[in-house]
Amino acid sequence: MLRAIIAVPVLVVLVLFALTPVNRVAVTLGFWPTDYLVTVPLSLVILGAMAVAFLLGALVLWLSVLGARRRARRAERQVRMLEAQVAELKARIVPPPPAGSLLPPMRRELVRID
Repeated sequence: MLRAIIAVPVLVVLVLFALTPVNRVAVTLGFWPTDYLVTVPLSLVILGAMAVAFLLGALVLWLSVLGARRRARRAERQVRMLEAQVAELKARIVPPPPAGSLLPPMRRELVRID
């Protein structure tokens, strides 16, 4: 729902921009080093440039996040391994109470000797 609330006004603005008579003036684009020429409306040139800039920005952001994602996956894997080791060590130190036992588990208290 939030996407629609954001997307609808943006799309309305883009459509109004493309349909404005001033922005429908024909512009000739040349592609260097070729002699290829294209005549397109000004609004399409501007919207196309905005789309290319958006995609390039998204690509740069995606590439910059790859390293962080790799480190996060490695850290999550290490956390799972360490949690398994902690569970194993706890199982060795304090035996679980018998299944039918009504007694609370033993408390270990540290005694400080000065």
